[in-house]
Parts: sequence; structure tokens; C-alpha cells
Amino acid sequence: MASVEAAAEHERILREIESTDTNCIGPTLRSVYDGQEHGLFMEKLDVRIRNHDREIEKMCNHHFQGFVDSITELLKVRGEAQKLKSQVNETNSRLQQDGKGLISSMEELKRCRIQQRNIATTIDKLTHCLPVLEMYSRLQEQMRAKRYYPALRTLEQLEQTCLPRAGQYRFCSIMAENIPKLRTQIRDTAMMQLRDFLESIRKHSDKIGETAIKQAQVQRSLDSSVSTQPRAPSSRRSRKEAPAAVGVVTDSDAQGGSPVSEQDSGILDVEDEEEDDEVPGAQDLVDFSPVYRCLHIYTVLGLRDVFENYYRKQRRKQARLVLQPHSNMHETLEGYRRYFNQIVGFFVVEDHILHTTRGLVNRAYVEELWELALSKIVAALRTHSSYCDDPDLILDLKNLIVLFADTLQGYGFPVSQLFDMLLEMREQYGEILLKRWNITFRQVLDQDNYSPIPVSTELEYRQYTSQFPLQDPELEKLPFPKKLPFSEFVPKVYCQIKEFIYASLKYSEDLHLSSTEVDDMIRKSTNLLLTRTLSHCLQYAIKKKNVGLAELVQVIINTTHLEQSCHFLEEFISNITNVPPDTVNATKLYGTSTFKDARHGAEAEIYTSLNTKIDQFLQLADYDWLAAVQGVGTASDYLIDLIAFLKSTFSVFTNLPGAPIEHATLPGKVAQTACMSACKHIATSLMQLLLDPEIRQISMGALHQLNADVKECESFARAGPVAGFQGDTLLLAFSDLRQLLDLFTQWDWSTYLADYGKSTCKYLRVNPHTALALLEKLFKPMKEMSRKNNVFAQFRKTDRDRQKLIDTIIKQLRNLIAQHHA
Repeated sequence: MASVEAAAEHERILREIESTDTNCIGPTLRSVYDGQEHGLFMEKLDVRIRNHDREIEKMCNHHFQGFVDSITELLKVRGEAQKLKSQVNETNSRLQQDGKGLISSMEELKRCRIQQRNIATTIDKLTHCLPVLEMYSRLQEQMRAKRYYPALRTLEQLEQTCLPRAGQYRFCSIMAENIPKLRTQIRDTAMMQLRDFLESIRKHSDKIGETAIKQAQVQRSLDSSVSTQPRAPSSRRSRKEAPAAVGVVTDSDAQGGSPVSEQDSGILDVEDEEEDDEVPGAQDLVDFSPVYRCLHIYTVLGLRDVFENYYRKQRRKQARLVLQPHSNMHETLEGYRRYFNQIVGFFVVEDHILHTTRGLVNRAYVEELWELALSKIVAALRTHSSYCDDPDLILDLKNLIVLFADTLQGYGFPVSQLFDMLLEMREQYGEILLKRWNITFRQVLDQDNYSPIPVSTELEYRQYTSQFPLQDPELEKLPFPKKLPFSEFVPKVYCQIKEFIYASLKYSEDLHLSSTEVDDMIRKSTNLLLTRTLSHCLQYAIKKKNVGLAELVQVIINTTHLEQSCHFLEEFISNITNVPPDTVNATKLYGTSTFKDARHGAEAEIYTSLNTKIDQFLQLADYDWLAAVQGVGTASDYLIDLIAFLKSTFSVFTNLPGAPIEHATLPGKVAQTACMSACKHIATSLMQLLLDPEIRQISMGALHQLNADVKECESFARAGPVAGFQGDTLLLAFSDLRQLLDLFTQWDWSTYLADYGKSTCKYLRVNPHTALALLEKLFKPMKEMSRKNNVFAQFRKTDRDRQKLIDTIIKQLRNLIAQHHA
């Protein structure tokens, strides 16, 4: 069994050896040597070899005859080949001999053809190189002439067209290496020119703005006359007709145009060219070619965004510098003018750049810049104008701002905030005017003599009536010389009010306000002048020291005439504003109430001054409160002097010249009120003197003396120092004091106590408190005298009865007081 398996294994190995590449037979043979039957395998291998040899021998025997025939035929062919070889060698020798001349000719032809080709190649290369050299020479010439934009175009053509055609030459390489350097040089030079331009327009923006504002002034004057005279066509270009925009290069640009020096400021000298009165425009003053040139160059270089960003950044910086006002700008109008000129110059340049380039600056950028500028301008003007206290400077500043706003509005910039700020400044202007007129009114009032104005001729009379609307037919009928009822300050104040109205109107001009708005502003300002400034000045004049009663009465007469002139002021305002006074919602003047208040203040001051003078007389009173009872005495000296003073004073009131006006009896009314006030003040002061807590004891003698003084006062009141009182009206001022003194001097306590509280009571005005206080002052010395005088015993019973009576009266008075409180 094992031998059968070994034989099968050897057979497999043999088949594997026969079918396998010899390079891979090693593993197979190793498997034979690893086994135990390699001898048997060798035997089988020999057998297989012998079998293959027999097969090979059989195959060789089968094909041997064909091989012999092939060899025989090959030997025959060798002989023919030898013949052919000899013939070929012979032919080759003849051919070589015959071709030597041809080869020599061909070599010569070859050399000629090579020379011809080289010449053609050289001509072709020169054809391509000469334009390069010519263009490079032109480039150098353009660079020397500082025609940078054409140079940049030449450089671009040289790089993109000529050098690639010329081929790889050393000079081409040198040129190619220089191209970036030339581009950088052109870019830097253009940027340097732009910087010079920006610096120049920053320095000359004042001049540019001044010119633009002059143009606006000329335009305004032309607009005012355009309805009557057509405007002549202008020979100057409009700002819309600008040089070629970016992207549209003119022939002069392409060929270089006129050379511009590196020191080109961008500002043209047009003063010598100004042969007529026409104001040059911004495009006439400024050479914008550095901007256009630099923009063209950067666009060609593919750096347009870089240029735009740089330009806008630099202009923003310049805007901040322009918008920064000088610290002392508010001191003079010239400071404001320079400030506005610079701003206008800045935005005129930007507007021109906006309309003459494509996208260097756009509308959004300019509007953003203007919004920033507008906020800073308004803030600066608010700050600096607040320092100004001169109305003329404020008015000039307003006109300058209006011209500034109109100029920029003509370039399309919104300026409503400036006009809003002008309306705010109107309040400041009004306050400054009020301060100035306050000084003016005070000077007028201080210089006035508070006397009626004497006029001796018709010319003088017409002069005053032209200043003040006096309508008095009775006064006109009087012969000259005559006196006007008012003093100098009436026409002066009236004229000053009109001057104030004119000053207020000046500010309202050119603010694009309607007539109604102007009328309302003027009326409000005038009301402030009347109710605040003039009212305070009148109060100042009234309450000033050393103002006499006659002067106060003249103030009353003056304010009455000024009050009546208010409707003339209404008509005056309506005439200058062309707004009817009866317009709906029209503001009314408060002059009537102002002058009424001043008149009432003067009247109150008259009463106060008169009472003060009375107090000065009363301070001279020197009563002996413990005097013994005497006969009928005379009035005190101080009171006689007081009565004499009052008589002279009221005679002045009575003799004041009246005026045939609505308040014709005004001096009489003032005199009546002053007389009644004086009498009441005397009565009250005497009552207070009688009841003064510091006076603890009063004798009947003192009461009789006081009674004599009161009688003197009643005699003064009864005599009618001022006309117009009905009956004994003035005596009512002393009724309280008279009833009290009668009660004590007549010792009529039974009547007082019996009729107290009745309307028919004889002592109706005697208050129980007052009676009790005075009775206690009288009782105290009598009580002390009875206590000390014990020597006279015969009088004790009389004193004791009197004491009991007084105690009874006191008790009843206290009961009345208690009942009154209950």
C-alpha cells in the first residue's frame, strides 16, 4: 500500500517537474529529498528521461531529409550572393567616384541656404526688436517729459505685445526687469502729484469757497432781477461740463497732453485772465488733472480700489481739519467767514470730483461726509455763537450762514439743519437785543426830566408828533408856546420800540419764512421787549431813589400815552410784514398790560413814598403820655408841619396839567387815592402809637392832646385838599380814632356798653380789645396814685368809687370780648 502511494507521489512530482519552470523546481526536488524513497524516484526519473530521448530521436528522424535539402539549397544561394556582392561593390565604387562633385556642389548650396536663412531670421528678429527699442525709447522720452499716463500705456504695450514677439534677448530681459520699477516710479510720482494737489487744495480751500460764495451772491442778485431782465448766457463752463471722466481718455491724454511739473499745485492763476467781472468757478480755479491722471494710472495698474481708499481717507482727514474751528473764531466775523469759506471750498471740490469721475467718490460717500460735517458745523456754531454779545455781529453771522447754506444748497447739499439752527440763534439774538435795549431804555429814563415837553413853534410840534402818534385836537388848537402832556421819554421809547422791531425784522430776512411766521416772530420779540425789558426799566425808574411825587405822576401820564400807542405799533408791524392784524392766530401785543402795570406801580410808589414821608413826620412826635389834664390845647407842631406838607403836595397833584384823553381825570384820581391813603396812614399810625405796648401808662392829658391832633387832621380832611370827594368821605379815615377818643374823653361807657353790637351804636368802630387795652393804660397810673396818696383821706371814697366803676367797665369789656369769641 505504501509503495503504491509513493509511486503516485513520484508520478505527481515528475509531472510537476515537466510542467514547471526550472526556476521554481527547487521546492519540488526538496520534497523528494525530504522523503525516504529518493532512490526509487531516481529510477523513475531515468526511465522518464529515456522515454523522452526516444521520442526526440523519432522526431529527428522524421525531419532529417528536409534538413538536408535545405542545406543543399543554402549552399547554392551562397555562390549567387558572392556574385551579387562583387557587383554591388563595383557599382558603389563607380557611384562614389561620380558623386564627389555633386557632394561638393551640395555642400556649397547648403552653406548658401544657411546664410540665406540666417539673414531672413536676422531680418525677422530685427523686425520684432526695432519696435521694442523704438517703444522703449519713446517710453524714456515720455518719462523724461513727465507724461506718465501715456508712458504707462506705452509700458503696457511694450510688455504685453512687443517683448513677447522680440524673443529672449538680454536687452529684452533687462527691459522686462525694468518694467516693474518703471511702473512703481510712475505710481509713486502720480501719488506724489496727488499729495501735492491735496495739500494745495487744503491750503486754497478758503479761496475756492470764497469764490463759490461770490458766485452764490451773484446768482441771488440775478435771480432777484430775472423776472425783468433775461440773464445773458455765460461763456464759462458749468460745473457739469468737466474734463474727460475716468474710462474715457481723450486724445490729449493718450498722447500725453501738456506736461505737468511735479510742483503743480492744482490751483490755476486766473487773476490775470479775469478781464471781466465774471466770478470764476471752481473748475476755473483748480486744475483737477493730477486727480484724473492719478486715477487713470491706478486704474491701468489695477489699483483703483487702493487709490479710491487712499483719496477718501485723505479727504476725510482734511475734512476733520477743515471742520475744526479756531478757538477765537467767535471774536470777529472774519473768523466765521474763513471757517465757512474752507468748508464750502472742500465740498465744492468733492462735488466737482463726484460729477467728473466715475466712482472715485459716490453720492453716498459725499452725503455721509456732509452729514458728519453738518453735525460738527452746527455744534461749532452753537458753541461759538453763544459767546457773542453783539447783535450786529450776530446779524452779520446770520447773513453769512444764510449765504453759506444757499451756496451749498446750490450744489445739492441739504441745509435744513442750518436754518433750524438759525431759528435757535434767533432766540439768542433776541436776548442780546433785549440786553442792548435795556441799556438804551435806562439811558432814556435816566436822562429824562419828567416834565411836559414845551413846544414853541409848529416845526417843533410836528417833529414830536412825527416821532410819536399824538392825536389831540384840543391841544392842536392851543396857541404856541404850549406843552405836550408827556415828557421826552415817550417819543424816545416809542422810536426805540420801532427800532427794535426793525432789528428783529432784519434777522427774519432770507430765512425762507412765510410772512405769517415773520409777523409772529416779531410780535413775540416785541412782547418780550414790552413785558420784560421795558417793564423792568419802568419799574427801575419808578423805584429809583430821589424820585419825587411829581415825577411819579408824570410817569403815570407817560405810560398812559404809551399804552394808547400800542394799536399804532400793531399797525406798524402789520405794514412791514404785510400781515393784517386781524389774522387768525395772530399774536397780540401785550403793551397795554405792560404800561398798565407800570402805571399801577407808579401809583403804588406814590402812595408808598407819601406814607414814607408821613412816617418821617410821625417820628418827630413827642407826646407826654403822663401829662396832666389841661384846657383846650393846640395841635402838635409836627402835625401842623405834616398837614402843611400834605396841602402843598396835593396842590401839586391838583395843578398837574391834564390831557384830554380817556384818563383825563387820572391826576385827580391819583390825588384822591393818595389823599385817602395818607389820611388812613395817619389815623392808623396814631392808633398804633396810642396802643404801642412800650407805652404802659397814658394820662387823660395825653389823650386830650392826641384828640387835639386828630381834630387838626379832621379839619384838614374836611377842608377838601383834593377835589372830587363826596361829603365827608375823608373823615371816614379818622372815624375809628375819633370814636375811641370820644369814648374816653366824654367817658360815655354806659352808651357804648348798652348799644354795643347795634348798627345805630354811636361807637360802632370801637373794638372792645382796643378799648380794654387803652383803659388798662389809663387805670394803671390812677391805681398807683390811690395807693401812694394815703394822706388825703377825704378823697379815698371818691377814688374807691371810681376804681369800682373802672373795674366794672373792664369786666364788661372782657365779657364782650368773650361773647365775641364765642
